[in-house]
Amino acid sequence: MENKEISEFGYILLFIVTGLLFLILTLFLGKLIRPKRPNEEKNTTYESGEDAHGNAWGMFNPKFYVIALIFLLFEAELLFLFPWATVFGNQELILLSNRYWGKIAVVEMLIFISILALGLCYVWKKGYLDWQKPISNSSNYSISSHHELYQKINKKYETKS
Repeated sequence: MENKEISEFGYILLFIVTGLLFLILTLFLGKLIRPKRPNEEKNTTYESGEDAHGNAWGMFNPKFYVIALIFLLFEAELLFLFPWATVFGNQELILLSNRYWGKIAVVEMLIFISILALGLCYVWKKGYLDWQKPISNSSNYSISSHHELYQKINKKYETKS
């Protein structure tokens, strides 16, 4: 006699197939009902509400990438907190371990968070979280003998508003 129930993997497969069908259906409906009136402005490059200027191979400050990677590192570490939180309150494990389960789980998480805090202190101390500001090289050097000549040149090229 066959078991006619759907297994756990069957539910997962059903969920994936339903998601894919929903995705394909919404993309097809969007393509079917959207207006098709391209013009020059719609075909231009759009980036965060700003018009594109210059070449796409422009130089970027690598600090943006370092900050993004540090963010992703600490964000990914947060994913380990959710399974811990679900297992932490498991009453069966607490009763089976004579209430040591909660203490062990808290110590484990304190060690984990301490390692994360140590990593944060490291990147902070190394200056990876600081934005580099341009340093102005102003000089205190003054020439008193030619001051009048500079004033004449400045008046000659002064813009009139």
